[in-house]
Amino acid sequence: MRLTRYFLPVLKETPAEAQIVSHRYMLRAGMIKQASAGIYSWLPLGYKVLRRIEQIVHEEQQRAGHIPLLMPTLQGADLWRESGRYDDYGEEMLRITDRGGRDLLYGPTNEEMITDIFRSYVASYKSLPLTLYHIQWKFRDEIRPRFGVMRGREFLMKDGYNFDLTREDALHSYNRHLVSYLRTYERMGLQAIPMRADSGPIGGDDTHEFLVLADTGESEVFYDSAVTDLTFGDRDIDYDSKEQCAAILEEFTSKYARTDETHDAATFEAIPEERRRVARGIEVGQIFYFGTKYSEPLGATVQGPDGKQVPVHMGSHGIGVSRLLGAIIEASHDDKGIIWPEGVTPFHCGIVNLKQGDAAADAACEDLYKALTAAGLEPLYDDREERAGGKFATMDLIGLPWRITVGPRGLKNGVVELTSRRTGEREELAPEMAIARVREIYGV
Repeated sequence: MRLTRYFLPVLKETPAEAQIVSHRYMLRAGMIKQASAGIYSWLPLGYKVLRRIEQIVHEEQQRAGHIPLLMPTLQGADLWRESGRYDDYGEEMLRITDRGGRDLLYGPTNEEMITDIFRSYVASYKSLPLTLYHIQWKFRDEIRPRFGVMRGREFLMKDGYNFDLTREDALHSYNRHLVSYLRTYERMGLQAIPMRADSGPIGGDDTHEFLVLADTGESEVFYDSAVTDLTFGDRDIDYDSKEQCAAILEEFTSKYARTDETHDAATFEAIPEERRRVARGIEVGQIFYFGTKYSEPLGATVQGPDGKQVPVHMGSHGIGVSRLLGAIIEASHDDKGIIWPEGVTPFHCGIVNLKQGDAAADAACEDLYKALTAAGLEPLYDDREERAGGKFATMDLIGLPWRITVGPRGLKNGVVELTSRRTGEREELAPEMAIARVREIYGV
C-alpha cells in the first residue's frame, strides 16, 4: 500500500475524551472513530489489526480441534426465559421489541443460543466431545463506557462452547482451552496470566481470567512474580491428551495469581515477600466450566452408553478480540506512539522515501516495495511529498515494527537503513540485504 492512496487520518493533537494511552493512540493513528458512546467505526488501519488478531484466534482455535460457526447478533428472548437469565441479566442487556411485538435482545453472550443449536441436532454421546465457537459482535450497555475499545458497549468477541458427556471430559475441554489461549496470546506478543476469577453472570465454579499487566488495568491483581517467568513457546501439544493439557494447566496456575474478587490474603502472605506483587491487569479472556447449568433447563441431553438420557456438561470460553487491540497498545508503546508486535502489525514494514521526486530514491523505493510484496509481505510505502521528520513521526505513531529508510546519500554508498521500532537500532544494508532481513524476521 502507498500512503498517498491509503486512508490514514492521523491527528497531531490528542482528543480531549481520550484518558488512557491506547485510546489516545488509536484515535491519533486514525484507527477508530467514535460513532456514539462506547461504539466505534473501525477505520482501515484499526480494521487491519483487528483482522490480524481475529485470524490468530481462528488458527489457534482450530488447531485445538474447535469448529467455527456464526450466530446472529439478535436473539429471541424466549430462549433466555427458558434458562432463567432474561430477567436476571440486568440493564446491561439491550432489550428490543420488533414490529410484530416479539421480544428480542442484542446478544451479550451466546450460551442459550448455542445450547438450542446443540439440542436440535445432537442426540447421542457418540457425537461428543464437541466444541463450537464463533467470532461475533456483542453488545453490553455499560453504564459508563470509557477507555475507547477497552470498555465499549459494542465489541468483537470470540466465544466458544464445549459439550461433553462427563465432568471429567468437560474439564479436559477447559484445560484444552487454557492451553490454546496461552498460545494465542503469545503469538500476539502478549504475556496474559491465567488468574483464578469470579464467574459473574455466566455462572460455574471453575473459571480463570487471562490478564495482561498494565498500569491502566481496571482489575487489581495479586500474584507470585514467578508466574511472569513462564512462557509457552513452541511446544508441540497433543490437544487430545488429557495428561498433557492438565500438566500445562498445573504449570501455569499452581503459582498464586488472582483477581481482587477471589483474592485470599492468608494464602498470598504465605508467598515469600520478595515474590509478592500487587498490580493492575487488563482482562483479555476468560474460560468457564459450568456443568449442566444451561443443559438441564434447556433440555440439552444425549443418550448415554447405558441408553439413558443425560444432560451434557458444558463450558464457555471467551476472548475479547477488539479489546485486545487496546491491551496490546497499553503493553507495547512509548512516548512516540504504538509499537506493534510482529504477529499483529497492520503492515510488516514501512518504506520511507527521504526525497520524493529524486529519480534514484524513487526507483529504489519502488524496487523495495515490489520485492517485499512479491515475498508475500505487506509494506506501507510513504510516498508523500512531506518532510522527513513528518514521515518519521507518522511511522512512529502507527507503530510498524520495521522501517526501511531510503535517501540519495545512502544510495550513493549502495545502502538503505533498516530500523527497529522497538529498540531504535539502525543498520545500513544493501537494499537486497534489507529485503532478506525483513523476510527472515517474518519467516517468508
